[in-house]
Amino acid sequence: MVEVMNGDDFFEGTEKLLEVWFSSSNQNDKADIRVISRNEWDNLLDLVHCKIISKKSNSEMDSYILSESSMFISRNRVILKTCGTTTLLKALKPLLKLIKDQCSMDIVQDIFYSRKNFERPELQDKVHQSFDDETRILDELVEDGAAYALGSDHLLMTELDQDVMQIFFSTSGKTGKEATMKSGIDQIIPGATIDEFLFEPCGYSMNAIMPDSKYFTIHITPEKNFSYVSFESNVPQRCYKELLSKVLDLFRPVRFVMTVFANEASLASQTLSENCNYDNFEGYKRSDKQLCHFKNYYLFYAHFKK
Repeated sequence: MVEVMNGDDFFEGTEKLLEVWFSSSNQNDKADIRVISRNEWDNLLDLVHCKIISKKSNSEMDSYILSESSMFISRNRVILKTCGTTTLLKALKPLLKLIKDQCSMDIVQDIFYSRKNFERPELQDKVHQSFDDETRILDELVEDGAAYALGSDHLLMTELDQDVMQIFFSTSGKTGKEATMKSGIDQIIPGATIDEFLFEPCGYSMNAIMPDSKYFTIHITPEKNFSYVSFESNVPQRCYKELLSKVLDLFRPVRFVMTVFANEASLASQTLSENCNYDNFEGYKRSDKQLCHFKNYYLFYAHFKK
């Protein structure tokens, strides 16, 4: 049987991820991106074609759930993650200007942009239909940048267990908090401050923030023909296998891709040592593995399937 997906009922769960770190040439330690107003963020996100749904904050970070994924703002860093047919890179140049003008942060320390292959690239705006087009935009703004294509597959967690996915279809009276509790998402890292949203008729987004600018975020597209779940966190650990196994036990995908991205000084870089064996997870077989060493950073990529 061949299942046909058309543009009317298909949703692109694959996410575009932009992370930018800033600093100031005048060594202004009081400069803080979080002073930017909600109206300015709304205007910037209009360029991306998404909206702010809710916000949670602690002393180090502002966390936003968006109509398409999430945004995290800390003193000197912006993380913007969007799915669907959003036009994320159209906001990059205005973002750099906004931070420079309002926060006096005139140095861009690092820019990271990444995504998996799209299921339906022809539905994307022209700027995102090909990796070459995206690279050209970044090259115009970044000196000495580098582009890499890794792996042979294209989604993070796919072909999800449909009994689990039913939790993320809205029914009368069901809330995002109920979906969080029923699925067990609240137990991934206990004690985190969680903000969640259950979309109509289906779909789910959540952000969790912790002290010291730590976070994790989950986004779920539950429809059977193109089910997709992403999990991302910057919580430092020497080995992520236990955490990832917990996430896999919740969602039970047929396939998943994992990446670990860390600088040389971070605790997470130790996750790439021989002491952490990512070659097998219970019930899965690894089909691809790549380890790259960039300037000051490591990237580990692996693909698994049942």
